[in-house]
Amino acid sequence: MPRKSIPSVLIVIFGASGDLARRKLLPALYHLWREEALPRSLRILGYARTEYSDVVYREEALKSLMEHATEASGEKPDKANFRRFVAQIDYQAGAYDDEAAFAALAKRVADIDAEHNTAGNHLFYLATPPNVFMSITEKLAQAGLAESAAGGWTRLIIEKPFGHDLESARALNQHLHNFFAEDQVFRIDHYLGKETVQNIFVLRFGNGIFEPIWNRNYVDHVQITVAETLGIGERGGYYDRSGALRDMVQNHMMQVMALTAMEPPVGMDAKSIRDQKVNLLRSVQRIAPEDVDRLSVRGQYTGGTIDGKKIKGYLKTPEVEADSTTETFVAWRVGIDNWRWQGVPFYLRTGKALANKLTEVNIVFRKPPLMLVDEGANPLQLPNNVLKLRIQPDEGITLTFDAKKPGPLVEAERVSMDFSYVKAFGAQRAEAYERLILDAILGDSTLFIRHDEVEVAWDRVTALLDGWEAADQQARKEGNAEHLPQYKPGSWGPAAADDLLKRDGRYWRNNDNLGGA
Repeated sequence: MPRKSIPSVLIVIFGASGDLARRKLLPALYHLWREEALPRSLRILGYARTEYSDVVYREEALKSLMEHATEASGEKPDKANFRRFVAQIDYQAGAYDDEAAFAALAKRVADIDAEHNTAGNHLFYLATPPNVFMSITEKLAQAGLAESAAGGWTRLIIEKPFGHDLESARALNQHLHNFFAEDQVFRIDHYLGKETVQNIFVLRFGNGIFEPIWNRNYVDHVQITVAETLGIGERGGYYDRSGALRDMVQNHMMQVMALTAMEPPVGMDAKSIRDQKVNLLRSVQRIAPEDVDRLSVRGQYTGGTIDGKKIKGYLKTPEVEADSTTETFVAWRVGIDNWRWQGVPFYLRTGKALANKLTEVNIVFRKPPLMLVDEGANPLQLPNNVLKLRIQPDEGITLTFDAKKPGPLVEAERVSMDFSYVKAFGAQRAEAYERLILDAILGDSTLFIRHDEVEVAWDRVTALLDGWEAADQQARKEGNAEHLPQYKPGSWGPAAADDLLKRDGRYWRNNDNLGGA
């Protein structure tokens, strides 16, 4: 972690008793504090509905660190060090829509500023369900916390989802802008803090061997896969209102696609980089209703077994409607209308209960025009070269190519060059939340999502959602029960997803399927 001049700061975590705060935020802040990337004057104030005293919440925080935090040396957790860290944590109970509770919060913030020399710098982290985003931000403003009374800065970190569709995303942005300036708002997508996602930028623009060929002249197509082996568990009520497209594609996958396909920025500042991401997203073809079935595939997993564990079918999950058409799998053939990528399809695929847990980008290059011939034998067509960016697990990069096998015949065999972060650098990598929280404290918004990014991504995704809804309504109008394609847990999704690529003469680059196009 680079040593920078980090300002004193008070971090207020809304939803401090929740899962995100316990599993991710408190461990991330501890790691930053341990590495001296945060000032020793750091103060943390938890806020949630749960009635805790400062002492009780510190004990809860200690338990969370014992379970989820790690030591740099890989040794057993240092409980004494944990206690020194949690001594800097306070707690305030209150509702998210109570003016009196926020007035009390403002007084607590002022007291902490005065006692602990935080310089009036405040970072509010909304680690809460999205249905209270508007209430919290409005009450912060009403309590005078939208600006620092002590002359420091005030910033918000807001977790996804940023809206449910285009209309709700616009409404949320407008609401935020009623109380906070855009440069105060940090919309977080933890994928952008992952090392390999950040490395896409360096790989593309920092290497002379890749930059010239990163375009339609050399790239055949691109595949982006986010696969999970787990089902939805007991989250049926939430997931049935969301689905894979909203849950993964609109945010994580669209952001990864933007970094993979964007034009070079004119500078390394946040505005220049985010301008190019927005330009790329605006170039994404808006899907027409009549093309939905041709360019996308939905699916739902059935009951079955993964890794020896039984899993309920999606439609058998509590709080999921029996006739639900919410997708647990989606594949989408995305077209990009710009000079660099015209005619190059981007295939996006994500799903629950799939064969492996992985997130990766595959850049599949065009086949060479030369046909190698072995003394009158059948021509040997070399398969595609592929550059694989592994985002998780085992972060790294692999380039596959073909080499001649030893012997008198001209026979090619697939080989690879592999880069692994663990093998190359050895040191424990910072978690995504560590990098992003630190950037927010420093006021660097490069890896956060701007309001227009949110809206243009939702515009494209909402068009697909509307197309699906129109198809479902037509089926019901015709008296047909609309059932999505089913797939078995532990597979790579419904057969229709394979057909999506087969029609183009291509196939999915599964980890057990490494040859050809």
